[in-house]
Amino acid sequence: MKSKIVWIQGVTCNGNSHSFLNYQNLDIFLKKVEFLYHPLLPSKYSLKELYEKRFDFDVLIVEGAIKKRYERGIVSLYTLIEKLSLKAKKIIAVGTCATFGGVFKSYDEKNIKGLIFDGEEKKGFFKELEEKVINIPGCPAHPEWLIYVLNMIEAKKKILLDDFLRPKEIYAYTVHSGCIRNEYFEWKVDAKSFGTKEGCLFYEQGCQAPYTHGSCNKILWNEVNSKTRVGMPCLGCTEPTFMKEEPFKTKTYMSIPANMPLGVPKRAYLTLTGVAKSFKIERLTKRLIDES
Repeated sequence: MKSKIVWIQGVTCNGNSHSFLNYQNLDIFLKKVEFLYHPLLPSKYSLKELYEKRFDFDVLIVEGAIKKRYERGIVSLYTLIEKLSLKAKKIIAVGTCATFGGVFKSYDEKNIKGLIFDGEEKKGFFKELEEKVINIPGCPAHPEWLIYVLNMIEAKKKILLDDFLRPKEIYAYTVHSGCIRNEYFEWKVDAKSFGTKEGCLFYEQGCQAPYTHGSCNKILWNEVNSKTRVGMPCLGCTEPTFMKEEPFKTKTYMSIPANMPLGVPKRAYLTLTGVAKSFKIERLTKRLIDES
């Protein structure tokens, strides 16, 4: 029997829906599931019928931030989620807005939150649903992250979660893991601008990869790329602190990062930095591809 899914949207830009539709094997996946409602795909029910009819389903997917007095169909978004959450066996908050409030929260901090979390605090509108909820943050979330979770739910396999209810299989890494610029990071060779292949984007371009949980450099976007691979700093979009006021700047004190990379003691970092900077690795100071 196919898994039955209801996908509803709160305050959103549609980014996670579009990311999902970009999944490479979407045609195969759609043969395994039935969307009772999806804002962009052919659906069995309308939003009005979602609220009025009685039916059972397996997974409720919520995209977008939650605002109590935000109309969806004939009722408020809050009322719609309240009713559907009783029927769903599992609930997935997809995207950083649904998980932490995201970018929309900055417009109305008091009234816009995530399902379980309000930023870093467990003060979302539906914190009583914690046992059912799995968070998949990202702006947008990678489609394969969502497919992984849906497949695990269908197979009735246990999904280990971290403190922010994120699957550890996806978010136990930092985006720094697998970055092809790691050698530049280790030897403290800086990138001087966006869009180049050479240098680390952490020191002068504000890259958040050493602080950000996600597998963007392990499960590549469109199977070929990531932000850091094309010379764009990681913006830390899977974290509850997203988005920073100055996204392209790493805060420093006397040229030392104000915050150490996750899990790195300050003394060890300073020692390694001092040693690394004493070496000049000629290979790392040249262009990778000579255009002359």
